[in-house]
Amino acid sequence: MAQEAYIVAAARTAGGRRGGKLSGWHPVELAAQVLNALVERADCDPALVEDVIMGCVSQVGEQSTNVARNAVLASRLPESVPGTSLDRQCGSSQQALHFAAQAVMSGTQDVVIAAGVESMTRVPMFTPSALPQKNGMGFYMSPEIRKRYGDRDFSQFVGAEMIATKYGLKKETLDRYALRSHQLAARAASEGRFDAEIVPLRVRDSNGAETGEVHKRDEGIRADASFEGIAGVKLLQEGGRISAASASQICDGASGVMVVSERGLKRLGVKPLARIHHMSVIGHDPVIMLEAPIPATQRALEKAGMNIADIDLYEVNEAFAPVPLAWLQALGADAERLNVNGGAIALGHPLGASGTKLMTTLLYALQQRGGRYGLQTMCEGGGMANVTIVERL
Repeated sequence: MAQEAYIVAAARTAGGRRGGKLSGWHPVELAAQVLNALVERADCDPALVEDVIMGCVSQVGEQSTNVARNAVLASRLPESVPGTSLDRQCGSSQQALHFAAQAVMSGTQDVVIAAGVESMTRVPMFTPSALPQKNGMGFYMSPEIRKRYGDRDFSQFVGAEMIATKYGLKKETLDRYALRSHQLAARAASEGRFDAEIVPLRVRDSNGAETGEVHKRDEGIRADASFEGIAGVKLLQEGGRISAASASQICDGASGVMVVSERGLKRLGVKPLARIHHMSVIGHDPVIMLEAPIPATQRALEKAGMNIADIDLYEVNEAFAPVPLAWLQALGADAERLNVNGGAIALGHPLGASGTKLMTTLLYALQQRGGRYGLQTMCEGGGMANVTIVERL
């Protein structure tokens, strides 16, 4: 009989801007700090952890050679704990959560950590695809894929513009949504709503030496953001609607959750934060690419026997402003329940870490607001989307 999967601890670093307060941290050690925090928060014997599954998109350089295992070796976990790294693009650590939950639901394991890490300062985006390019692609396209899709452009930037056009989202609408993200994030930070989820870290200089400053506030939040300032930012492409101000921020960070079975709950003697209610993932059109959260959510709700009104809070990753706005429109969802503490436009999008980062924020927001069900989804390179529904306990 399948077991339930529970989340008993969740943690994340505060986001660091490119070249900012986390840039002195080696990504392996950044991830290790989150692993340590999860063990401490669950008051867990480190030897009880049976696996670490870690999302990371740019698995090259300091993030290569199985960053998950390296993070274990840099942490307080014993060397008996294995680790594996995965890449489902922006949904990597959300998929890590799914794999961890599936492991404990199957009865194969009882205590698994799902995590993610990305140092976008030290390992810049697109570094793994820094090979001779063809057809102006952001990555090398095989002849068979080219036969199937012709000369259409596989680009997240083009896909975001396509969504804005398809759903009739004007530039002003996108800019106002970007302002909302900063305003909500600034309010949440000032009210201390992120404090419990964040793992404070000492800032390190370029040589790795501690400076004495503690980093515990998301560095990308602009409390003084204005509509005029956002509207004046240069467009990403001529004739388009999206600028850097209405797109997610490049970010350094790590995050994670501890997932356990019912046996694991008894062994740890802790109360769960939430129960995994539903998990799914789909593939969609890789050209428009970022639209996948819409059909993914529709199918997830159908499979779970729920409707959007049953969900108290939603976290839809703000890769670009058109993504959550189109999702709201297509689902007929309540904008007041969406990304209530701001999103990646203000807080940053540390690629492989964003999945469990959003889940951590969602769990704490449900707790603070007394909500029961939360839904998380995000667009992913190649036209995919994961959906996770959790029940707060």
